[in-house]
Amino acid sequence: MPDSLNFLWKDRKRICGLPITFTRYSLSEDRLFLETGLLSLHQDEILLYRVRDISLRMTLGQRIFGVGSVLVLSSDKSMPELVLKNIKQPREVKELIHQQVEQAK
Repeated sequence: MPDSLNFLWKDRKRICGLPITFTRYSLSEDRLFLETGLLSLHQDEILLYRVRDISLRMTLGQRIFGVGSVLVLSSDKSMPELVLKNIKQPREVKELIHQQVEQAK
C-alpha cells in the first residue's frame, strides 16, 4: 500500500481473534484497500464513490472472538464485492466506511 496515503483505518484478517494472516485491509479518504500475500503480493482497491451498499455479518463464533465481517458492494466491474473478514470492531468500521462514502459522493 502506498506509504504517502493517510490511512483512517487499518486491520488484518483474524483467526480466533489474532491477526496471524497475510490479508490486510485499510481505508483512506477515497479508497478501500485489500492486500494479500507474503512473498507475492496482490492488491485490490475500491473507490469509495462507487460503493452502493455496506452490511455487517457476525456469526456466533465471530462474536465470541470479538470480530465480524463487513460486506461492501460496489459498482466496480473488477471487484463488485469486498468482504472485510474477521476484523476487530466491525460496527465502528462499517460506520467509518459509511461516513467516508457519503463524503466521497
